[in-house]
Amino acid sequence: MHTMPRRAHIVLPEDLLLEIDALVGPRGRSAFLAETARNEVRRHRLLQFLQSTDPAWKDQDHPELAAGADLWVRKLRAENEISRSPKAGRKSGRQKAARTSR
Repeated sequence: MHTMPRRAHIVLPEDLLLEIDALVGPRGRSAFLAETARNEVRRHRLLQFLQSTDPAWKDQDHPELAAGADLWVRKLRAENEISRSPKAGRKSGRQKAARTSR
């Protein structure tokens, strides 16, 4: 989610400003700096998370796994097989191809 842009006065070294202008031009500075700052904030948050001792996984956030991950995976696979099986009275693409090649 992006909010409305606000003006901010920042000071940059001249050599850095020249490099930015060479990459995106003077009219592309704001977008470039916003994207770069957003990426850097994301990177810092990720580093903080990775250095944190808080668990990333909480059992209460995943009640579907309460009976065990193996049962949940089996259930998903069974549902997938049912959804992929041919409907009663309808031929799948393979069945049609096999019939026409006889």
